[in-house]
Amino acid sequence: MSKIKVAVIGCGAIAQRRHIPEYADNGNVELVAFADPILERAESMAETYGGQAFASFEELLAQADVDAVSICTPNHLHASMAIAAANAGKHVLVEKPMATTLEEGERMIEAARNNGVFLMVGHNQRPMPPHVKAKEILDSGELGKVLTFRTSFGHPGPEAWSVDGAESWFFRKDEAIMGAMGDLGVHKSDFIRYLLNDEVAEVAGFIGTLDKEGTDVDDNAACLLRMKGGAIGTLVASWTQYKGGDNSTVLWCERGVMKIGTVDGDEVIVEPVDGLVETYKVGAMATNEKQVPSGVIDAFVDSIATNTPPAISGEEGLKSLQVILAAFESQRTGQFVKL
Repeated sequence: MSKIKVAVIGCGAIAQRRHIPEYADNGNVELVAFADPILERAESMAETYGGQAFASFEELLAQADVDAVSICTPNHLHASMAIAAANAGKHVLVEKPMATTLEEGERMIEAARNNGVFLMVGHNQRPMPPHVKAKEILDSGELGKVLTFRTSFGHPGPEAWSVDGAESWFFRKDEAIMGAMGDLGVHKSDFIRYLLNDEVAEVAGFIGTLDKEGTDVDDNAACLLRMKGGAIGTLVASWTQYKGGDNSTVLWCERGVMKIGTVDGDEVIVEPVDGLVETYKVGAMATNEKQVPSGVIDAFVDSIATNTPPAISGEEGLKSLQVILAAFESQRTGQFVKL
């Protein structure tokens, strides 16, 4: 089989740390092009991994021979770039949040469908080993129905890991549109939908900028979710967890408790109402400090190689985005928002 020719659009932190090295490690891929408005970044990647460097996405699409693209750009560019790539006949992996409005997301899905290409969203919480194991246990039925839950994702903020530090686009509202909720909250809305195999029915959100100076994007959110199946729980996203950080989920079920990511080294803990506590050491979750393969790149490449639609599709990304946008609407109106 000939290798899949991949281009990466945007050569910031997520591209440098996840997308590019993971493509380089995949035997089915040839990295052929990189684009970044700061040309030196694209050139640096091209020097390291081979391929051409471009200062613009448009030039790359016009001149490079590619089968698929990863879009690792500021949030406000995701939709226009994904649609242009799909219209050029390229498969698209887009970073989360897939778009900044539902209408944008719908247009992305439509463009991929009309052009017979795959659209996948980089929701990397699903393939992480502790989350895969947790879903397997939950799906087995041993704990019964999930009644209540809490899921949270927090770290010190993008200034610690973005290539531009405190000057990052993450803090500019016209480019980011949303802050911690677009960065972390949407990961957890996606994860809880996947884990519970259920959709969010109703949302309340408290969202604000509590501590990051000089920005008007949100740095914290606490949301209340009611699932269609009846479970209720909380979702937290934070850019101000300056010590420790958190990517944990706890599920209180009919026949016990499941704790995911609460104890270092014991990634999944099951505490049944009757019976012995079980711990599963299945490998750590990726963090900004400690990169482990996300599974997203390999899944995207595998979809293309086998001509199988991706599990984390545009439709899935849109449902997860809808939850976050509903939380913003709740914050704005002071009302619960039904989905």
